[in-house]
Amino acid sequence: MLILLFAACAGPAPKVKRVLVIGIDGVRVDVLAQAETPTIDSLIVAGAFTTSARNVLPTVSGPNWSSMMTGATPDKHGVHSNNFSGNAYDEFPDFLTRLERIDRAFETIAIVDWPPLGSTAAGGPLFGDSVDFRVLVNGDELDYEVADSFVTREAVRALETQDPHAMVVYLGNVDVVGHEHGSLSPEYRASIETADAQVGVILAALRARPTYIEEDWLLLISTDHGRRDDGGHGGESELERTIFYLTSGPSAMAIEPGAAVTLLDVAATALAHLGVAIDPSWQLDGKVVGLRQQ
Repeated sequence: MLILLFAACAGPAPKVKRVLVIGIDGVRVDVLAQAETPTIDSLIVAGAFTTSARNVLPTVSGPNWSSMMTGATPDKHGVHSNNFSGNAYDEFPDFLTRLERIDRAFETIAIVDWPPLGSTAAGGPLFGDSVDFRVLVNGDELDYEVADSFVTREAVRALETQDPHAMVVYLGNVDVVGHEHGSLSPEYRASIETADAQVGVILAALRARPTYIEEDWLLLISTDHGRRDDGGHGGESELERTIFYLTSGPSAMAIEPGAAVTLLDVAATALAHLGVAIDPSWQLDGKVVGLRQQ
């Protein structure tokens, strides 16, 4: 008699969840639609995208980047202008810091070129000292066009040499060009196209990781505010309040038509992808958007 014994077939090992958040400062959505952005276009095909998301008031960078990264409104995190003094980041930390508080095994990275995001300038930093790898390329000193290129290089280096679970990259030049040349200028449109190319360079490094096939990366890309025709912002007009929100990757899911999306949703979505349940005691205002729930 021939007896065949079959070992139980185990399924494929689950992929390691990872998050990359890219913030591009000051992108107006109608100009984004007109610009040549092949990288962002390709990510939209593989993800979820809306150009009707909203930011918080006032429509300036300090409160909006704080809200995006903490998932809390300005009345909670305490930043109401580009002066970060008096912030409540101890109670409402950026999501990288929150990950470190939950489990130091998470490897976290923030690479930025606006000083308050990564240093004590103007009452910062937004990203706390417990973040594993925090790089500030000072755009105020270097010029933001140069600084963004350095941020891109540092992001590539981090993806090549480190093992991040959650990583934030901030590009500041689009906002600077908008202020200098106005929102309808060819220079402003070109700056968006340059940022798209830089996202492409970072994405290529991510996909070239030796462990990429074993990883489930969620890309989250958004901006902090739109702008008026003259390039200014800070008011309550639709041009200033309307932003884009993009998730992309194997775990991304289409956003339901008519869904209310805000930049507050970035932190909650990033945490959820990493398997972190939102504790009601955190009092977050964001929700999970554009992510297939496991």
